[in-house]
Amino acid sequence: MTIRVVVADDQELVRSGFAMILDAQPDIEVVAEVGDGDAAVAAVRRLAPDVALLDIRMPGTDGIEACRALSAGTDCRTVMLTTFDSDDYVFEALRAGASGFLLKDVRRDDLVHAVRVVAAGESLLAPSVARRLIAEYTARPAAAAPSARLEVLTGRERETLLHLARGLSNAEIAAALVVSEHTVKTHVGNVLSKLGLRDRVQAVICAYECGLVTPSTG
Repeated sequence: MTIRVVVADDQELVRSGFAMILDAQPDIEVVAEVGDGDAAVAAVRRLAPDVALLDIRMPGTDGIEACRALSAGTDCRTVMLTTFDSDDYVFEALRAGASGFLLKDVRRDDLVHAVRVVAAGESLLAPSVARRLIAEYTARPAAAAPSARLEVLTGRERETLLHLARGLSNAEIAAALVVSEHTVKTHVGNVLSKLGLRDRVQAVICAYECGLVTPSTG
């Protein structure tokens, strides 16, 4: 199946460069290149791509507002691109519904991998972004006890969420719980569904915000 992508960046050379890299892949097709957030939202609504690459800083409607609109009104998944390695941008983009966050100096192979991962329903953060995210939440005062929001989860599902928050892959979670990867995928799906979460990134944020993970357990 071909992954259809919209690329949005106000710098034509950057936009064209990303599009050229992605279009060179046999399983990826860039269906539109646009220069601002409004055009990105319009292109996604018109063409129904699988993934949108959004620059955070664009004239008019920026990437974060575009991401928020796409998350609320379409099934398109978003990967945010920026030259700014800033906490504010990271957290705002993730809360807007982004499934991936990469710096613009990302390697060619990592860019392609990110699009494939996000299109498959997973989430992906640049390593520096993941470190910032975890550092932000572990620096906060620990909650007295995990939030009542987590009471809808079974014991196994809570364990799965805990391992997700620690950054483990499905294979690593399966080894830790001594179950199959298929069972882990079922647990992850149940966690996301019961907590009303879009993907694994939001699950990690939820685990920290609800107090399941603290500096001593993360």
